[in-house]
Amino acid sequence: MTHASRHERQAEALSRRRFGRLAALTLAAGSAGAGSLTLASPAMAAAGGEGQVYYDRARKLAGDDPVLRTLVKALTPGATVPRPPAPEPLKIFDNLAMLSVGWVSAMAVLTDDGIVLIDALTSSQEAEDVLVPGLRTLGADPETIKYVIVTHGHDDHYGGARYLAERYGTRVLMAPADWDLVARTDPEHAPARDLDIRDGQRLTLGGTTIQLHHTPGHTPGTVSPVFPVQAGGERHTAMLWGGVNPPATPAELRTYLASIHSFRARMRLENVDVELSNHPNDNGLERAEQLRNDPHGPNPFVLGRHGTQRFMRVMDLMLRGRLADAEATAGNGGTQRAHGAAERTCC
Repeated sequence: MTHASRHERQAEALSRRRFGRLAALTLAAGSAGAGSLTLASPAMAAAGGEGQVYYDRARKLAGDDPVLRTLVKALTPGATVPRPPAPEPLKIFDNLAMLSVGWVSAMAVLTDDGIVLIDALTSSQEAEDVLVPGLRTLGADPETIKYVIVTHGHDDHYGGARYLAERYGTRVLMAPADWDLVARTDPEHAPARDLDIRDGQRLTLGGTTIQLHHTPGHTPGTVSPVFPVQAGGERHTAMLWGGVNPPATPAELRTYLASIHSFRARMRLENVDVELSNHPNDNGLERAEQLRNDPHGPNPFVLGRHGTQRFMRVMDLMLRGRLADAEATAGNGGTQRAHGAAERTCC
């Protein structure tokens, strides 16, 4: 081992310990929301706090992997959400369907006793025109949608929930902080407040249990689920990171980083080997088409345990870069978006 590599590993270990303490404080804070932490961030390797060194490390780690390269692109400052055409509905596992309008998707967990939707697209119109007929196309009955898990309080994720609740009696779940968020920002279109998601809560339907973890940062109440999926005789464990687009302020970015750290540890404990996203920031739509064109080939959403951990490591590095940039801007007297910017930021 060279002196340089030894130094780098020591610095990395120090950062992990610091973020471990930060994650513990974040979990203790529950759903207090972004901006509630005031601890100093880890020592930044780049002079002046600039984040390029972290972006370079993330790109090196991503290599030629199209999933990771797309994630790096999505988290690079100035990136915009792509607007691809809407794909046809598709079962990406035997018990999981993707229903998408292109730039945002919903996932339908299919159980013996009904359906659990993860997100509900942007509006009642899309619920009626995309979710309902999409499920029928795949042989699922939309009248059996028992729950909608809203990953966070932006209208491209809860927009169709009111329609489903009113038409089918679907129960809607959201973290308390984001129920508060939608009540402030969009009371006209938001679903009526229903079920709160507790950190670590388990939702069981038809023998399928979905674990719901608070991962604040994108919004104060972002939630990321972990749940079983299957393809033929193979069983896997999937995760869906609830909100990728980073916030702006250093305090919010530290909260986001702590969520990455704590959720990555939970993924390891649950042996997560499948990665999913509700936006095309992970090459997900391309992987869906690969699966549609070769349904008997390897499932491209199965990254393996190492692969899903690598995904989170790339995210961690990119967010460290964003934090370094934000701290440099703040230190140089630059302006940051006001606290609460998550109320206006989609995706």
